[in-house]
Amino acid sequence: TCESSAFYVPGVAPINFHQNDPVEIKAVKLTSSRTQLPYEYYSLPFCQPSKITYKAENLGEVLRGDRIVNTPFQVLMNSEKKCEVLCGQSNKPVTLTVEQSRLVAERITEDYYVHLIADNLPVATRLELYSNRDSDDKKKEKDVQFEHGYRLGFTDVNKIYLHNHLSFILYYHREDMEEDQEHTYRVVRFEVIPQSIRLEDLKADEKSSCTLPEGTNSSPQEIDPTKENQLYFTYSVHWEESDIKWASRWDTYLTMSDVQIHWFSIINSVVVVFFLSGILSMIIIRTLRKDIANYNKEDDIEDTMEESGWKLVHGDVFRPPQYPMILSSLLGSGIQLFCMILIVIFVAMLGMLSPSSRGALMTTACFLFMFMGVFGGFSAGRLYRTLKGHRWKKGAFCTATLYPGVVFGICFVLNCFIWGKHSSGAAIWENQFYYLFGFLFLVFIILVVSCSQISIVMVYFQLCAEDYRWWWRNFLVSGGSAFYVLVYAIFYFVNKLDIVEFIPSLLYFGYTALMVLSFWLLTGTIGFYAAYMFVRKIYAAVKID
Repeated sequence: TCESSAFYVPGVAPINFHQNDPVEIKAVKLTSSRTQLPYEYYSLPFCQPSKITYKAENLGEVLRGDRIVNTPFQVLMNSEKKCEVLCGQSNKPVTLTVEQSRLVAERITEDYYVHLIADNLPVATRLELYSNRDSDDKKKEKDVQFEHGYRLGFTDVNKIYLHNHLSFILYYHREDMEEDQEHTYRVVRFEVIPQSIRLEDLKADEKSSCTLPEGTNSSPQEIDPTKENQLYFTYSVHWEESDIKWASRWDTYLTMSDVQIHWFSIINSVVVVFFLSGILSMIIIRTLRKDIANYNKEDDIEDTMEESGWKLVHGDVFRPPQYPMILSSLLGSGIQLFCMILIVIFVAMLGMLSPSSRGALMTTACFLFMFMGVFGGFSAGRLYRTLKGHRWKKGAFCTATLYPGVVFGICFVLNCFIWGKHSSGAAIWENQFYYLFGFLFLVFIILVVSCSQISIVMVYFQLCAEDYRWWWRNFLVSGGSAFYVLVYAIFYFVNKLDIVEFIPSLLYFGYTALMVLSFWLLTGTIGFYAAYMFVRKIYAAVKID
């Protein structure tokens, strides 16, 4: 017989639980799309364990604003809990001071979400959306979607309510074992149903057990920011068996409804690339062949004396531009970014940077950018020497500090405001998981081809106009797509986001500026080197007297 085994590439090994083994619930952070400022879990007066222990985090987790910490939730594998008081006693509920009440109320009005994890799996809130509203109830189709984390609370008629009861629903997959071995379980989904139940409707006893009100007879737990508030923090645990295997447990979080849109966009982009290729072939190549054939005629003296077009500037086309050191430094940083992005997307496409490895993508990108400085420095130095630069030490220092210095400066200013708000950091995409790296790799290839083709066309037309100052212009024009990114970011801010405060707006535009700058360097570098090779190729094909 032939036996085969499979393994899960992304790198987090599965944990096998036995019956009644503890399943630790950890808190990650609080996030809001309105403020863009994440906070650590215990920045609010939640129930605390006897000893608070923070997880050692990697660089990516720190940059995301994650502060993973233990919680007092007691969850046992495949063991039900109807209702349990998290902290406080039956005759002594938790009392929030006026300051704490004001802070909780502020976070609720700012639409904050709480993010927890169990066995490294993020908690999700199930949303059931019904289509065909006008049809009968039997014909209604239920569309189930999941929301990352759970809402801290809600507002209704100018009153603020806190979700103080959490109903955890955990799904396990029973592993196949031999007859004489005990069954093992693996956590494959983590859901929560948050509820707001006022103190008077929760009946607690001396054993920290509680009884939930039946039906819809209870009232929600109001938080009055002007006075002290008393409440219970409670939770319940329900386990369900699932057919989902451990290797597929992230599919719930990564399910996207717009895969067809991705394919449509890629096919549309491929058509545009082929259209550009056709233009390039028909106009540029045929014209170039004719030009080179005419320029290389030795028997036609009059044509040689009256040459025009791009050959006329052959003596000036490689003349060094203004500020060659800055140009070579920017292009060196562009090469650095290009190599980093190419490797990161390729490795992620192979499944080695899964969202289950928290912070791995950001950590890998940071370290790769640092190591790709070898290629960036080499290309910048070589170009600087080509442009007849002699201060190579200053050029090397400029390459190493210009772009990283701008990034550091912007991040430092933004972090000063973040520290002032006592935030744990800034994850600008707010816990959104992206996994379609195969699509992203194809789009990246299309971007490279498009930038190269447009750059070649632009530099050819410029040289035909007998304008030899193409160095800077080509770099700026090739990176012009970054302007589109900026305009779309402004449009998205105005029409899609609800950010109204100064610091969240500053954070959004600060990170947008970094993104636009990086995208300009990337596309500008791609276009520049495509044009550079094109110019060298065409002038090497003609005979220069």
